[in-house]
Amino acid sequence: MNLDKKNDVGIIDDTFHMLNERHNNIYQFVIQYNEYILSTHDYGEGIPLTMIESHTLTHIEDHPGITISELAIYWNKTKSALSQTVSRLVKWNLVVKKKQNDNLKNLHLYTTDIGTKISRAHKLYDTIDIIKTMDELGKECSAEDINSFYKVISVYNKIIKKDFIINKKK
Repeated sequence: MNLDKKNDVGIIDDTFHMLNERHNNIYQFVIQYNEYILSTHDYGEGIPLTMIESHTLTHIEDHPGITISELAIYWNKTKSALSQTVSRLVKWNLVVKKKQNDNLKNLHLYTTDIGTKISRAHKLYDTIDIIKTMDELGKECSAEDINSFYKVISVYNKIIKKDFIINKKK
């Protein structure tokens, strides 16, 4: 079916607006959540950490001896990005880098005493925050709605990761 350019534009615009209306909620959520991730929180030691820093610290505490390469794979980030995050954690004396006797090339990461204390405070904070969030969601959503949301987010995350892999190859 051949449509003239004016009709093509109209059909594209109409289809875009119809499909995009629901997706705008996702875009707005991502923008707000990104601001939330980059905001800082002090877990009681006078060191304000972003969500990325606090979750990286906690992952190191939970996986002592992990390397930056392993963190990069886990968080699906570049080694350079994780190196910058870890460097800040080292600068604040929350993490130390150690060489292993059998492999002097790779540096392994460990939390310091203060790093462990902050990581545990972060875990408590997140646990309470998640419970509060679930309570708020429960005011307007059923348990089934919430479970469906998490399932959809999980599948959507796989789609996005797959898309990144496909586009890297191009």
